[in-house]
Amino acid sequence: MADPSAPIRFGIIGCADIARKLSRAINLTPNASLAAVGSRSSEKAAQFAAANNFPATSKVYGSYDAVLDDPEIDAVYLPLPTSLHVVWAVKAAEKKKHVLLEKPVAINAFEFDTIIEACERNGVQFMDGTMWMHHPRTSKIQEFLSDSENFGELKAVSSCFGFSVTPDFLENDIRTKPDLDGLGALGDVGWYCIRSILLATDFELPKFVTALPGTVFNKAGVILTCGASLHWEDGKVATFHCSFLQNLTMDVTFVGTNGTLHMHDFVIPYEENKASFSTGIKSGFNDLVTGWVPKPSEHTVMTDLPQECLMVREFSRLVADIENGAKPEIKWPAFSRKTQLTLDAVKESVYNDSKKVEIVN
Repeated sequence: MADPSAPIRFGIIGCADIARKLSRAINLTPNASLAAVGSRSSEKAAQFAAANNFPATSKVYGSYDAVLDDPEIDAVYLPLPTSLHVVWAVKAAEKKKHVLLEKPVAINAFEFDTIIEACERNGVQFMDGTMWMHHPRTSKIQEFLSDSENFGELKAVSSCFGFSVTPDFLENDIRTKPDLDGLGALGDVGWYCIRSILLATDFELPKFVTALPGTVFNKAGVILTCGASLHWEDGKVATFHCSFLQNLTMDVTFVGTNGTLHMHDFVIPYEENKASFSTGIKSGFNDLVTGWVPKPSEHTVMTDLPQECLMVREFSRLVADIENGAKPEIKWPAFSRKTQLTLDAVKESVYNDSKKVEIVN
């Protein structure tokens, strides 16, 4: 039986920019430790380790396989281009390494199912890198959305995530390359919009999706801006917009029969140690229709660790439990798969003149 007090030893495969954030998170998380980093060259891996405060005891490898072959590594974080996820996540699972995988998890649901089959076959934990799911604000939001008296029945969701990129990004970033991250803005920022919508529906998949007009592609055919509407059999509807060509925006609104909830920083909170949301309950106008009664209220949720640390902490807890005889937690791959299925349907509609695309689980 493994020592339950021992930190989970992480190997990082690849030196992408997002890996800097996760390296810091692992360093700050009590039940995790940075044990190794692998890159396509040992020089690059060594530079990354030095720049990101890896412990002196950590190992530096000049290949991804070397990290997976290290018997002292418990889990790996994979921030590789999406097109490489299926190869390296499967290899990691086959080496009995638990898998924390950056989003989007795969190019399509078929590839994701290949990853999950490998994880299930080898008894390892899978989790994607949707960090905001682990912030305590998210659980507070779920409480409000499930409150039948104050929120009521969900009717609509509107989600928007976009940011403005540089000309160099548009020309050289992997998220604009069809052979590396061919999902473009839909995979990078649309993933978060879709996840926020599914959170509100308690992960009930929509019946069908339809891409909205106005998609912008680059010259290689990769999505830079797009949107879609999502529809459920009971009449719920959601819309989202995602883009690399707009000012930074991270808004989501949930509308129920009795209440409304707003967030303006749902992916990355304005501050690391706290995050807010506002709620309006049974809102109306005053007698002269010059103001709201009652006014919406602001709610602030404090946290002792940044949300990426909370993700690492939860993942590490699950890994430790498995090492001591528990089964992998199945909800995290289920959330990932439903997000991927919805994303696939939106992509199909985008590239087929906004045709209606039904989702089959």
